[in-house]
Amino acid sequence: MGMSLPVFKPLTPADVRRIDQTSRQILEHIGIRIKDDAILDKLKKAGAQVDHHNQRMRFKEKLLDELLSRAPSQFTLYSRDEKNNLPLGEGEVYFANGGRVFRILDIANGGYRLTLLKDIARTATLVNHLENIRFYVIACQAHDVEPQHYHLNDFCNAFNNTTKHVMGGCDNLEGVRQVWKLASLIAGGEERLREKPFFSVITNPVSPLTIGSNAANILSFCATHGIPVTCASAPIAGATSPVTLAGTLAQMHAEALAGVAMTQVFSPGAKVLYGAAPATMDLRNIEFAMGSTEMGMMGASAVQLAKLYHLPIRASAGVTEAKRPDIQSGVEKSFSNLMVAMAGADCILLAAGMLDSGNSISYEQYAIDNEIIGMVYRVLSGIRVNKDTLSLDVIEQAGPGGNYVMEEHTVDHMMEEFFYPGLSVRCNFDIWEERGHPDMLSRANDMVHNILAKREEGKEGFLGPDLLPEIRGAFPEIQDI
Repeated sequence: MGMSLPVFKPLTPADVRRIDQTSRQILEHIGIRIKDDAILDKLKKAGAQVDHHNQRMRFKEKLLDELLSRAPSQFTLYSRDEKNNLPLGEGEVYFANGGRVFRILDIANGGYRLTLLKDIARTATLVNHLENIRFYVIACQAHDVEPQHYHLNDFCNAFNNTTKHVMGGCDNLEGVRQVWKLASLIAGGEERLREKPFFSVITNPVSPLTIGSNAANILSFCATHGIPVTCASAPIAGATSPVTLAGTLAQMHAEALAGVAMTQVFSPGAKVLYGAAPATMDLRNIEFAMGSTEMGMMGASAVQLAKLYHLPIRASAGVTEAKRPDIQSGVEKSFSNLMVAMAGADCILLAAGMLDSGNSISYEQYAIDNEIIGMVYRVLSGIRVNKDTLSLDVIEQAGPGGNYVMEEHTVDHMMEEFFYPGLSVRCNFDIWEERGHPDMLSRANDMVHNILAKREEGKEGFLGPDLLPEIRGAFPEIQDI
């Protein structure tokens, strides 16, 4: 399951061309502000038009085309055990959780608390067990870690609690450098990591049309060290981009293409994802609205724009304004996850665990979103039509008035034809009452408890007793894991 059809295209081919041409005009005539003179010098040497006084960089059409043509259309996000490798650009859709929030909902007491380092370990553990969440994104800010050691501790705890690919945002070049050194040690050397990088990095332009010094240098470091990277444009329609969806898409596309093009200046062929996380405002009360229908529509549109250049895309979906796992969260998450997946995004971030406009997470929401994503994958897999599935022989054998429950054909196909939810309640009312009125949230709570309890029993983690002492010796800044 997971092969996109794709079947949802909010933009016509003519729409895609007009948005793309507008974005090209932005890049050629308005330009991108780059807040780093050394980076501007590199871009100027590559042929970009540079205005140091205004810190502005512009790409003429010919140079832009040349740079974008260097970006790979296919590459793999590796897992450490290689059982969950993610080939990008081949039509598959991969969902991940969201990252760097500051609060977590504690279902037991109904309130929120600040996130800690243990929450990174626990969310990584959950993702490792939840089959539909295909890779892990550093989930939250560890308030019990000094800022200069955030990323080193974040990624180390992630690596120790999941073997799936790990992606994370980094605030500065030193943070990326620390994580690269850690990953190189785990991989058994820099060249082994370059060959099969099992982590990747997210950085962001600042809308409108600005790439800061940290973001630019992170792009350069990742490109030259073989680390997959995305410069994820995150404009907010009506606030940091035009209120119109088309205008926001044009600006977002320009920012995303600039990020891709810059990586190819730094290192031709560098592994880069087109990054898109457009959102909206509720302008009636100036509230951020990541769970809006329009965010899903723009996310799906971003896929069309990325695929115009055959670029793998890191899109966004599955976000909600709801403060708890409730009806609102289910509705908002399902619509955007389905829209962006049906458009054929390679990677869909923010899709699991997040609440409160991307400001909070919930362990239980991870489990619920895993089930929502499972349903989406079932939609993407479509309906198999062949001689065996058309079932003429079986229909003839059962005949008028027969049934199919005990047929061998039913047993052969029952597991692959249907999606079987683990949390949804499927029983009659009397049995439901006897079982104490379970619902998705209570069952998600039970699932989370069981997964984390088993992890606590193991304690050791995936890095193992041989590697952990070496890591602690090389990186004394890492807190106990």
